[in-house]
Amino acid sequence: ETFIQMTYFDRIIHRANSRFMVMSGGQYELKRRREPLSGHGQSGLELDVVDHYNGSQRSVRTLSGGESFKASLALALGLSDEVQMSTGIKLDTLFVDEGFGSLDPESLNQAYNTLAGLTEGNRLVGIISHVAELKERIDKQIVVTKEKSGGSKVSFCI
Repeated sequence: ETFIQMTYFDRIIHRANSRFMVMSGGQYELKRRREPLSGHGQSGLELDVVDHYNGSQRSVRTLSGGESFKASLALALGLSDEVQMSTGIKLDTLFVDEGFGSLDPESLNQAYNTLAGLTEGNRLVGIISHVAELKERIDKQIVVTKEKSGGSKVSFCI
């Protein structure tokens, strides 16, 4: 069972890395850890990050908030790609909820460009965010505002 999980995980990581490398400007690549850190226990499903700028390899837990967001986004997209390739199920819609506030301007641009690239064809990417710089770049929006009297108001900006 673990062998099968590791095999699928490797495929997901491979697909995720094509996006993570772009979003990190070629700096980071995900790698499945082969040996447990403490020398005992199960191994095979933990992740490390290879830093191509300084040649180091370390736990993904050492990534900053913005870097972790990009790694998580890349893994989600890698999982989506693998599901589509291995099952033939077409996933045409993806929603990303927050996390953009932890990104610096360059990282925000890289993440946005990655998501915008997914919309080619008939795919839809929904972004849920309060980040003003991101909202300015999205041309079609559903804006939800809280009403003082209770409830919410929905408006469409096209």
